[in-house]
Amino acid sequence: MTNAVEVMGLSKSFGKETVLKNISISFETGKIHGIVGRNGSGKTVMMKCILGFLKPSAGSVRVFGKTIGKDVDFAPDTGMLIEAPGFIPTESGSNNLKWLLNLKHRKKADVLFCMDMVGLDGKSKKPVGKYSLGMRQRLGIAQAIMEDPKLLVLDEPMNGLDNKGVEDMRSLFLALKQRGTTIILCSHNPLDISELCDTVCEMDSGMLKKTFSGIDK
Repeated sequence: MTNAVEVMGLSKSFGKETVLKNISISFETGKIHGIVGRNGSGKTVMMKCILGFLKPSAGSVRVFGKTIGKDVDFAPDTGMLIEAPGFIPTESGSNNLKWLLNLKHRKKADVLFCMDMVGLDGKSKKPVGKYSLGMRQRLGIAQAIMEDPKLLVLDEPMNGLDNKGVEDMRSLFLALKQRGTTIILCSHNPLDISELCDTVCEMDSGMLKKTFSGIDK
């Protein structure tokens, strides 16, 4: 058993407010891991620390054996969807993804294929400004997966999706898991957790309340 992510004694404070309190948890490679908890429980802050967007006040995070903030600045080989995805409203979905790839000077990706995977027409000239909320969310997921990352960190990935969209994304995430992708996701939908997750951790007031195994997949 190997771990994609190891969180060790992680604490995070903003001024006098402590948002994360001595969190220690590991996420095994090739599984889907759910994080649940009320708004303000610290879920998103923990995700941002894993990604390298926030520096811990104490403790450390390792992703694929690399310590974030020491060995690397940001989580390696990781795709993400954190909060509302931002795109250029006057450009098409495919142009937005190509622009992001060029901006990061990353390896080439099959943008049209990734958009097809999330149920979008990559050849459409429709500007993102005219996308529905659900289409924007699908594009955000396409952006997260387009470089075929080994780890996906997804904060409420089903936001704005209709029932079909939710089913499509659940099928996609399970297919990615079968390919060996590790996924960490936050969701307020109990069905997302029960149908997708191999393990679940519950957070409350910045502390890890409990962890338990999901149903066998």
